[in-house]
Amino acid sequence: MKKPNLITRMFGKFKSIQSTMLVSFSALMVLAMLVFMVIAMRYTSGTIYENSINYMSQIIQQVNYDIDTYIEYMENISSVIAKSSDVPRYLFDQNQTEAEMEAEKERILTQFQTIMESRDDIYNVAAVAKNGRYIINRGEDELTEYVDIESLDWYQAAMESKSGIAVSSSHVQNAIQSSYKWVITLSRALVNNQTGEREGLFFVDLNYSAISDLCNNNSIEEKGYIFVLDAEGNIVYHPKQQLMYGGLKTENIDAIMECREDSLIIDEGGDSKLYTMSKSKKTGWTVVGAAYTSELLKNNEQAQMWYLLVASILLLAVIGISSIISREITKPIRSLRDSMRKVQNGQFDTHVEVITENEIGSLGRSFNLMTSEIQALMEQNVYEQKQKRKSELKALQAQINPHFLYNTLDSIIWMSEAGENDEVVEMTSALARLLRQSISNDQEEVELEKEIEYVKNYLTIQKMRYKDKLEFFIYVDPRVAHVPIIKLVLQPLVENAIYHGIKYKETKGNLKIYARPVDGRVEIVVADDGIGMDEDVMEHIFDEHRKEQKRNGVGVPNVQKRLKLQYGSEYGIRYESVKGAGTKAVITIPVDGGRTDEKMDE
Repeated sequence: MKKPNLITRMFGKFKSIQSTMLVSFSALMVLAMLVFMVIAMRYTSGTIYENSINYMSQIIQQVNYDIDTYIEYMENISSVIAKSSDVPRYLFDQNQTEAEMEAEKERILTQFQTIMESRDDIYNVAAVAKNGRYIINRGEDELTEYVDIESLDWYQAAMESKSGIAVSSSHVQNAIQSSYKWVITLSRALVNNQTGEREGLFFVDLNYSAISDLCNNNSIEEKGYIFVLDAEGNIVYHPKQQLMYGGLKTENIDAIMECREDSLIIDEGGDSKLYTMSKSKKTGWTVVGAAYTSELLKNNEQAQMWYLLVASILLLAVIGISSIISREITKPIRSLRDSMRKVQNGQFDTHVEVITENEIGSLGRSFNLMTSEIQALMEQNVYEQKQKRKSELKALQAQINPHFLYNTLDSIIWMSEAGENDEVVEMTSALARLLRQSISNDQEEVELEKEIEYVKNYLTIQKMRYKDKLEFFIYVDPRVAHVPIIKLVLQPLVENAIYHGIKYKETKGNLKIYARPVDGRVEIVVADDGIGMDEDVMEHIFDEHRKEQKRNGVGVPNVQKRLKLQYGSEYGIRYESVKGAGTKAVITIPVDGGRTDEKMDE
């Protein structure tokens, strides 16, 4: 028997379909809610992250744009100074007189003064040349003697730059005496028109607070902040720059510089930090916005509580509705169950009211049809059992044809008088075994080999009576030797083969009996080479009026009926006959005698 699967066993523990449906609906709803909440929470978190990244990106891009605009303005100022004829002549023209140089210097200082007065965020404006000439601010400041300006990073960057322009990182300006302020230097190389080479530099020192103001004017949450890195990863600006230089605060600069995306999340021991970057094509600087994810997701917990509340309300509603629906769906089933209990107690006149057109209604109609027909089936079964018992009783009462018995005894007397003592002993022994098997009636079925043994004793007697008129051959496949079969099914067929086939043959007749498994059944064949039968006899061989009462009470029709009653309509006897060539009777029974559904391989 096939074992029920896990789901069937689990549902089978419930005592009612209603409770099964209620629990199933509730479980599905809980599962759906859990899936929904997981998806919703992940979507919410993802949306918050995405919105935060977009928001921070907009701020960072705006800061980057503001810095680029500021630097571009300073570049325009440096461009005006560098492209004027006054600065190059003052720095590089060796043929000027003192008066001309002084006039040039005054014009340049006027320009420098105008620049410094127009912008409070400009600390220094200066032009220097490799030949030692320079002019700074209002003409009063001087270069620091112990500092080689040409070795400074911002100086070399401008000289080596393809465009001739460079913007430095934040640093202390130590090239000018009495300055020493935190600045960002914008430098531009100056070309000596006489040689075509870069032989000087114009630079503007920008107040560090200008970049600070641009970054601080845009806020990112409460704890978020903005800082700026140059192309090499050095800090241009950081709100806690002093702590950075003191080693009291660190940033993941290496990861930021290596990142090829616009955002990066880094775990920092219990809390994650979201970095959003925007790199300037003009300066090469990277503006970085930093915010803690816990701050970004501070509203996520409130959203989760709302999800739980809504899910709980929906679950309660589904349970209530499911209870009502399951009760109404199972109402016809409960009615059918009660009616089946009445039938179980013998009340076959029970009927159920069919009020639906679905599967339950179809089941109710089938139940009503079953209760209407069950009584008729019981009566039919009683009738068939009575017929079967009558046939068996008749077979037992008429196992041996008295005429056959008389002839056998006469043959024994004749052989005894003739002195054929061996034949007398053999025939008498065969008759004794035949009678013993016939009289023994304590079982309805015997093993096939027992039935064959009975027929063999019968044929032994017949062969001795007919002398050279009869030969027989018997073979039983060992695989079917112990198959159970009802008694006295072969002897009538063998008798028919002798008296209606072989007896009227002029030459010796041969009779073959063999049993074997075929296609999950057992075939027992009784074949003779007698005179055969015509089609008319074949068509009526199983008719009741055709049996020979004077020869044997257990005729072929009787055997056929007993086989079909015992094993079913698909089993029994079939005949094959050719007029003048012989007849073959084939009995088919189940391989297990009708006891199980197992089949034997051939």
